[in-house]
Amino acid sequence: MPATIKVATTSLGKVLSDDQGRVLYMFDADKDGDSTCYDQCAAAWPPLLTAGAPKAGDGTDDGLLGTTNRTDGTTQVTYNKLPLYYFTPDKAPGDVKGQGVKTVWWVVSADGKVIKTAP
Repeated sequence: MPATIKVATTSLGKVLSDDQGRVLYMFDADKDGDSTCYDQCAAAWPPLLTAGAPKAGDGTDDGLLGTTNRTDGTTQVTYNKLPLYYFTPDKAPGDVKGQGVKTVWWVVSADGKVIKTAP
């Protein structure tokens, strides 16, 4: 099933989320649209996967949506060429517990910009 990206309102403002309102993050170590988060990293920061082209939901720009192929054969959603991830401690829609973790994990705005403000 294709993933749908939308915008959620959080304590950090309006940021990207999945269709359930779970906030999505980018990882500073990722370069050129390729994911570098695997194994233990991906256990804490699961990638947002899709089957088929991802869909732009409320507040997002279809032109910024894309995908990247992971080494395990799955397809990860990107936004403005940033691979997107969940943070496992985020339990409720709008939670942003992953913001600024190890100063390499950040939320993304609807215009594809990385938000590096503190939660």
